[in-house]
Amino acid sequence: MMCAAILLAASGISAAEKINLKSLTQGEFAAKRISGINPLDGTDQYAQISSDGKQIVQYSFKTGKQTGVLFDIDNTQGETISDFDGYIMSPDGKRMLIRTHTQPIYRRSYKADFLIYNIQSRKLERLSDGGPQQSPVWSPDGNQIAFVRDNNIFLVKLLYNNSESQVTKDGKFNEVINGIPDWVNEEEFSFSQALTFNADGTQLCWIRYDESAVKQYSLQLFKGLSPEKPEFEVYPGTYSYKYPKAGEDNSKVSVWSFDIKSRRTQQLQVPLDKDGYITRILPTADANRVMVYTMNRHQDVLQLYAVNPRSTVSQLLIKESVPKYVKEDAMGNIRLGKDYILVPSDRDGYMHLYLYNQNGQLIRKIGDGNFDITDVYGYDEQTGDVYYQAAALNAHDRQIYVSHKNGKTDRLTDREGWNTAIFSGDFKYFINTWSDRNTPYVYTTRSNNGKVISTGLDNKELLTKTQQYGWSPKEMFSFVTSEGVKLDGWMIKPADFDASKKYPVILFQYSGPGSQQVVDSWNIGSMGQGGAYDQYLAQQGFIVVCVDGRGTGARGADFEKCTYQRLGLLEAKDQVETALFMARQSYVDKDNIGIWGWSYGGFCTLMSMSEGRQVFKAGVAVAAPTSYRFYDTVYTERYMRTPKENPEGYNDNAITRADRLSGSLLLVHGVADDNVHPQNAFEYAEALVQADKDFKENYYTNRNHSIFGGNTRHHLLRQITSWFVDHLMRK
Repeated sequence: MMCAAILLAASGISAAEKINLKSLTQGEFAAKRISGINPLDGTDQYAQISSDGKQIVQYSFKTGKQTGVLFDIDNTQGETISDFDGYIMSPDGKRMLIRTHTQPIYRRSYKADFLIYNIQSRKLERLSDGGPQQSPVWSPDGNQIAFVRDNNIFLVKLLYNNSESQVTKDGKFNEVINGIPDWVNEEEFSFSQALTFNADGTQLCWIRYDESAVKQYSLQLFKGLSPEKPEFEVYPGTYSYKYPKAGEDNSKVSVWSFDIKSRRTQQLQVPLDKDGYITRILPTADANRVMVYTMNRHQDVLQLYAVNPRSTVSQLLIKESVPKYVKEDAMGNIRLGKDYILVPSDRDGYMHLYLYNQNGQLIRKIGDGNFDITDVYGYDEQTGDVYYQAAALNAHDRQIYVSHKNGKTDRLTDREGWNTAIFSGDFKYFINTWSDRNTPYVYTTRSNNGKVISTGLDNKELLTKTQQYGWSPKEMFSFVTSEGVKLDGWMIKPADFDASKKYPVILFQYSGPGSQQVVDSWNIGSMGQGGAYDQYLAQQGFIVVCVDGRGTGARGADFEKCTYQRLGLLEAKDQVETALFMARQSYVDKDNIGIWGWSYGGFCTLMSMSEGRQVFKAGVAVAAPTSYRFYDTVYTERYMRTPKENPEGYNDNAITRADRLSGSLLLVHGVADDNVHPQNAFEYAEALVQADKDFKENYYTNRNHSIFGGNTRHHLLRQITSWFVDHLMRK
């Protein structure tokens, strides 16, 4: 027995278990997460859904211990439910909305059945009997709830026996939407609620989208399997919705208020270009002010208006204007408080923070150096401290910092890698999530000076499991291209790597504006789970490589925005340069290098395989845009302006490069992709046919941009694996 053990230990990878692709797609290597943490305003407590999904439990940040049960599915009065999907606390902490029967719509939107729960009495009652609701919002005193149904706004008054009234009546599918964004605003400005009360709950304010002039796109639906749509068994059906493509008409937007007592509806006078955007409507602490964000169509000017919902008058507080475009995540990270407005901006070349008072006067700048602030956690109005995340050590690392009122900055986290934070409502504590590229998530609770109080979860079992499966370490590297650009990457080598041998290489990349794949985080790799699929490919005998080219994030505005008006050009050059760099390594089989990517990564795959330098023997493009004329207004015009303004940029695309395609191509698309339409794959396939280029295409019935459901994801990854094995390994 002892001899057998010694032999197994000495055999390395042969003794390790091999990754099973089916198990991988079912989440075998998914890390345990602490999710659904909801800090309770002004306290050191937070709420969280229990691990069995049956309760909403209250915990102390300080001790990490349970301090109460806020909701128990088996201990309610009135209505009963068997399960729930989420919850929304009322501002006063006395009630919550319990969400059940959630039905996804697009990326962020859903409709569901909500129930009102009184924490003290344990009474559970339906919010409405009129059908599923969308985007419910509490009034500040917790006595009213507004929500959207069928594109109209409804109001429920809890003090009047939950009486329900209809606020708008002009909502109609594919024509007018009240209180929730249309498809393109939801997708590209990252929000799903366009409805708010004012501070004293007397006014309801919302954005109205008139999308009647927006052109329609239709997706064909079939019976399919898992799930089946039996209504389409013989004749396919369609889902038609409004999708504005680059250069085309957007929704006409306006802002409205409803006086709850008098039931008077007014349009608010918010200055806006004819083709401008309204990207947020948010409450303030002043009943006479709601905050409205606007952008011009070019998205290089962001304006913050304080609007009086009674008088309808607007006051411009802050005008943010930067070269090329205002980043969407910068706009999304603006923080509003009682006496402050905290605005991220890359106006000095890097993303820093600018603190204003409520009148729009600049108080101070936070961050001063050649690094980007990458997330904003808040401003403690009691102390003047600003808490944030930054890539200050290097572009691939994230640390948590506090900037004090006197200008002094302290780093609150002590391990290199990737740190995120959730702060308590009183800013006295935070939950820190740390990982690095080879270590799954570790959760600690810390005081606001960074001192560790306790460790809540460390994923040691998963780390041991990756060792049992013979995972290889992810190695970081850098190189300089022929154009003098320094690029960073990571690679995974087979566990039994022998430097005297030559290995085929697969490049994975995304490459989209502001994105990052080269990070020192467990969230690394092509398909999540700590790069499990990349490890699987390494076990097949590949070296897997990922490089972030020009246009990617956390290296300042110049590096990120250099792809402006020519999407795909520099990104493709940098992936070709990566292949050429790898080909020079003594352990690489330079004649067997492949590339793949999903979405923007699929687009860059096609652009790279047709760049002119024939370095890729095979490639896989999943859900790829093939011409940005087919993609939506907001995203595309942010980086490209309109086709009329920038014909040269739009005309250089995968379709126009089809006759230059080099290497064996697998083209993959979901037939019900509402984001990157299957039109992209169909038109590109036709261009390849007419250019007499051989290729293979896989289409997935009724699948959206994520291409999952039933056995779909397993099938897809098997096709990708087989494609590279067949074309890069078999001579």
